[in-house]
Amino acid sequence: MPGGLGSVLTLPARRRELAALFSWAIPGPGALAMLSQYAPLLECGAGTGYWAALLRALGTDIVACDIAPPGAEAGNRYHTATRRPWTEIGQASAVAAIRANRDRTLFLCWPPYDDDGASYAALRAYRGDVVVYAGGGPGGATGTVRFHRELELNWHPAEQAALPTWPGLRDRLVAYRRNPVRRPLARRDRCASCRRFIPTGSAGRCDACFARRPPAMALRVGGHRVEYPQEVVDAMPAGLRLAFEHSPALIRPGAAG
Repeated sequence: MPGGLGSVLTLPARRRELAALFSWAIPGPGALAMLSQYAPLLECGAGTGYWAALLRALGTDIVACDIAPPGAEAGNRYHTATRRPWTEIGQASAVAAIRANRDRTLFLCWPPYDDDGASYAALRAYRGDVVVYAGGGPGGATGTVRFHRELELNWHPAEQAALPTWPGLRDRLVAYRRNPVRRPLARRDRCASCRRFIPTGSAGRCDACFARRPPAMALRVGGHRVEYPQEVVDAMPAGLRLAFEHSPALIRPGAAG
């Protein structure tokens, strides 16, 4: 994209608006054709049902569900638009839907990066041999750390299709096949300072180290604590520092975050 055009268009804001109306992953003809081969399908975390609506228009047998379908009383923090879903969406957690639809291929499209129930727990509850996933890889904006580690350890990619993406994203549609023998998810994460074990997917230092030696500034960003040492804070532009100091994400002194 020509220099500066992305800033003028405020692409992140446009992406959020369109994702709230349609889907966080962008479907394409090749991806839809590939998905149809694995029907009957079960989509968990279907959001607005945009992918499911397109698949149903192609004659594909798919059941779509979400723990909080848009328009329902429970509300949906990823799809805040008031319009109704593009197609019928059942209300159920991923695990409950999987247990009620054991004969269908599981499809997960952009599960949240901070919700094991939508990705890792769904994958562990699933008993089929093929799971289809639309989103990015480990460390990206979709799928939890446990989910990606489970895929890497106990599944192997069998087929994939390219997806249109917004700048900076590397989405793809991948069909994974289950490995013959499951290996336990033994890898654990450690504090960068004291090396004690910390919750899976955490980054940086543990709460004890943070409280014992607090940084000059810390923010809660995307479910993680981001620490800024004094030299970094001193080098910040005055406007940025002021914005951080008044941000609701700021972790106050004495709070572990």
